[in-house]
Amino acid sequence: MRDDPRLPFSPRFWRSPLRGPWFTSVLGLVLLVGITVLFVTGLVSYAAYNPDLSPVNDKTPDKGVLGFYLFAWPTSPHWLYRLTQGLHVTLGITLIPVLLAKLWSVVPRLFALPPARSLTHALERLSLVLLVGGGLFEFVTGVLNVQLDYVFPGSFYVLHFYGAWVFFAAFVAHALLKTPTALRNLRRSREERNDLVSPAPAEPTVSRRGALWFVGGGSLLLFSTTVGQSFDWLRRTALLAPHGGADPGTGPNGFQINKTAAYAGIDPAETSEDAWRLVITGRTGTVRLSRAQLDELPSHSAALPIACVEGWSTSDQWWRGVRLRDLAALVGYDGDPPDLFVESLQRHGAFRRAALRANQVADPRSLLALYVNGEELSPDHGHPARIIVPAAPGVLNTKWVARLTFGDL
Repeated sequence: MRDDPRLPFSPRFWRSPLRGPWFTSVLGLVLLVGITVLFVTGLVSYAAYNPDLSPVNDKTPDKGVLGFYLFAWPTSPHWLYRLTQGLHVTLGITLIPVLLAKLWSVVPRLFALPPARSLTHALERLSLVLLVGGGLFEFVTGVLNVQLDYVFPGSFYVLHFYGAWVFFAAFVAHALLKTPTALRNLRRSREERNDLVSPAPAEPTVSRRGALWFVGGGSLLLFSTTVGQSFDWLRRTALLAPHGGADPGTGPNGFQINKTAAYAGIDPAETSEDAWRLVITGRTGTVRLSRAQLDELPSHSAALPIACVEGWSTSDQWWRGVRLRDLAALVGYDGDPPDLFVESLQRHGAFRRAALRANQVADPRSLLALYVNGEELSPDHGHPARIIVPAAPGVLNTKWVARLTFGDL
């Protein structure tokens, strides 16, 4: 079996002259940097959801020690989540050709016999299986979440979070074993023969450097057709991004949305001037305010973007409404406001309820917004009122707000 060139267990089955330690090392070092950035920005994104604040924010409640790094998410700079999550998604998509090329370059090792020559070799092979499987799983689930609003069975948050830790543990082990060798391979002037080099190579049709240019070109293409979803002036170039292309409408409310009023199950009768009331609960009891009464309260404005976990974001929009800390004062919190629990009228979709930390409530730019860009909120943007908080993930900027509860959560 091992000597039959018709079977993948034979070294002679793999005839590409491109495979070799130099080609694999270049790809591996690119992934070493890129995947490290992906992992860090992914953890940062999870922290931005404030999962330790309230169970409604925590989509991985059994994370245990894996949540050791969590911290209170800041409100400055106001574009922080727009930057970190845009980098996470755009870099992940950009690295797909590099990942596929790297897997192709080492595929003969997956069929090498015997499966384990020693305990050390067995551990290395196991880490390779976890590395390959984990890498494919993370990239596939991430792309599905970005492109198709997630169609993978099970919770994206749970699967992607735990998958990331398994994958990165295997990645670190593999990097510790292979990085010194990869650096030596890059310094060598000649390609040395090893198990990646075919003993019976076919005639080359492209050089190894040419193949790297091909991979780099694929990454550049994916980058250029994705990155625009984070910049209004480049959005039409984001051909591979769901929120690329033209704006979804015209006028002050004509910017990107993730969840329409129809999808969320919003009944227009509930949001009418006569029917809708904002219920605010706190230390001194409960206050109910109509939309007209909210308009009579002191009004403030803030220029803030909407940035979502799928990597897309808007430019800064001008929001106007009542400061959250002023609403807290109405129910007994004249000094530093406490944490806030927000409830929406929406019936479908995640984050019908969300929690905000005290530092987010206290920020003077944090609003219960009634207007955007000089016009009343449209139904799809959260009419009659929505939360807008600097640097928060889009899902924490709750739309169609019905109730605000200030105090310990």
